[in-house]
Amino acid sequence: MAQVSMTVRMDSGIKAAFDSLCQQFGISANAAMNIFANAVVMQRRIPFEIKASSSQRSMGNLEAFREIRRMAENGELPDLTLDEINEEIRQVRERKKS
Repeated sequence: MAQVSMTVRMDSGIKAAFDSLCQQFGISANAAMNIFANAVVMQRRIPFEIKASSSQRSMGNLEAFREIRRMAENGELPDLTLDEINEEIRQVRERKKS
């Protein structure tokens, strides 16, 4: 299968920590990203739960809003129908209940 190149933007501190951990695992960051991409395709989902941790500070609400607005202005967000948006909201509410 033909190989292609992909560019990923991330915080330089996260990149350094990621590279260091991958090295400890005995794999390259490139191999780790390929493992992740293969798992997503095979499972047709992100292969782990994504949620905010109370022990870690995440991006503040205002910063998150600004980032989403920037992405929308640059056309980096997928177009969603109203039904898809409502389904996303329903799923979040269900997760909060459990």
